Amino acid sequence: MGVQVWTWILVGITFVIYFGIAIWARAGSTKEFYVAGGGVSPLANGMATAADWMSAASFISMAGLISFMGYDGSVFLMGWTGGYVLLALLLAPYLRKFGKFTVPDFIGDRYYSNTARTVAVICALIVSFTYVAGQMRGVGIVFSQFLQVDINLGVVIGMAVVLVFAFLGGMKGITYTQVAQYCVLIFAFMVPAFFISMQMTGNIIPQIGMGGTVEDGTYLLEKLDALHTQLGFNEYTDGSKGTWDVFAITLALMAGTAGLPHVIVRFFTVSKVKDARKSAGLALLFIAILYTTAPAIAVFARTNLIETVSNNEYEKLPEWFKNWENTGLIAWADKNNDGKIQYVAGNALDGKPKYKGNERGQYGERLVSNANDAENELYVDRDIMVLANPEIANLPDWVVALVAAGGLAAALSTAAGLLLVISTSISHDLIKKQIKPNISEKGELLAARISIVFAIIVAGLFGIYPPGFVAAVVALAFGLAAASFFPAIVLGIFDKRMNRQGAVAGMIVGITLMLIYMIVYKTGLIGIMDPRPKSEWWFGTSPEGFGTIAMIVNVFVSVIVSRMTSAPPEDVQEIVENIRIPSGAGEATHH
Repeated sequence: MGVQVWTWILVGITFVIYFGIAIWARAGSTKEFYVAGGGVSPLANGMATAADWMSAASFISMAGLISFMGYDGSVFLMGWTGGYVLLALLLAPYLRKFGKFTVPDFIGDRYYSNTARTVAVICALIVSFTYVAGQMRGVGIVFSQFLQVDINLGVVIGMAVVLVFAFLGGMKGITYTQVAQYCVLIFAFMVPAFFISMQMTGNIIPQIGMGGTVEDGTYLLEKLDALHTQLGFNEYTDGSKGTWDVFAITLALMAGTAGLPHVIVRFFTVSKVKDARKSAGLALLFIAILYTTAPAIAVFARTNLIETVSNNEYEKLPEWFKNWENTGLIAWADKNNDGKIQYVAGNALDGKPKYKGNERGQYGERLVSNANDAENELYVDRDIMVLANPEIANLPDWVVALVAAGGLAAALSTAAGLLLVISTSISHDLIKKQIKPNISEKGELLAARISIVFAIIVAGLFGIYPPGFVAAVVALAFGLAAASFFPAIVLGIFDKRMNRQGAVAGMIVGITLMLIYMIVYKTGLIGIMDPRPKSEWWFGTSPEGFGTIAMIVNVFVSVIVSRMTSAPPEDVQEIVENIRIPSGAGEATHH
């Protein structure tokens, strides 16, 4: 059986499981729809949280980023996993004790203000739509390559699948579907890693294989450093980012992780505060399996890519190269007419390849119209590395198909979590809490389901017509969450004196500052000017790291405004006191 047949079989089996779970776990009440009834076990919640958290960005893009950035890519590992520790220790138990369904609900009640609630809803929608657009595009890429359908049709199929299990089951259906998706995605990520590690270093454990030796006795990383320097790249194990920027990106990713509404809501699905802590610890363990393997996959894929493609003739290239050319994620422009691919530092093309129909050059390459003057002749999209890795290493067809199923599981699980946040923000925080407080349970459930349909259509449109800026800002969703939610939540838990004026002013200033910086320095003012160059970055801070500065400004504004205005009511201050007292502490102090 070929790759395509295997893919249909494995993707088909996983989808049947997802649909079966959605039908079994239908939500009958708003509590089941929003927080799965609040009775999920810590183990199931830990797995579901890990799947919710590990999106297409973790599964498809992260190892790809590390394989091209080398040492500099470690900021993603540190930021995303560190953020999880922050969330588990600083926020999850307290938010669970406060007992609200959503982040805007917490902010609205803690800051005794519908204005604060509305600002939080707007922030949640901006962060969630920014993030979900990348997930839908990831679904489209996987479908188009492995099932040989058009990318846009792939996005539509993905929308339909998510709609079924999110619409029927709400958080209850999504939780148990995500448990299955975690099992699929971790198996799909680890199996090729075991194979390739064994193949290259003789050690089956990829984390150890990455530091091991290859056939001629040299260390794998030394070999990769040598290949890099020969081709004019920086040494793979050397970083080029400044210390401040590394710190800023890491902190923005950490605080952004801890402020992501679709991850925070998972801690409301367990019955006790103790279970929230347990599930956070288990989730960290489940996430660590993938996150410690990603750098190894990056090293294996990078080495294999250079060795199989660089300085090779097109006729002698392996089959995978020609297959992936059709997706536009890899391309070759022969600039010196020697029939060989010169892979060196520099951009081979201006942006993504623009093919001249199906025309071929004299050496068989597909002709592109946007080759530039750099000596580099090879264009590789970073998202290709994990998906093409099993093919580059010549692994069996079923392993290639398994990776496709894993990529879909990762993208769909996060998309479902994000869409639920969008739907609960509209139905619970806008309609129930503000527009129509006396709405019946049945009416609220209907509103939540209609909101999910609306959210999926918008997300699908982003996937089909990805505005350049959306594709560029998926990592920036974290900066947006750090700049808006994180200070409001942390100060809401730990600062009794923080009032509604401070929180609202801080959130508005933080998210506005982040959005402006992102537009000017990442995408340019569309149609007016190009993105501003690196030399003009504020304090040498990249757009990915600017969430840190916006977050600090948010904290300053919040604290100053709150101290200049009246203190929160006594009952709110009492709630803040109580959130921080561990359950059962009262009994220990009375004699």
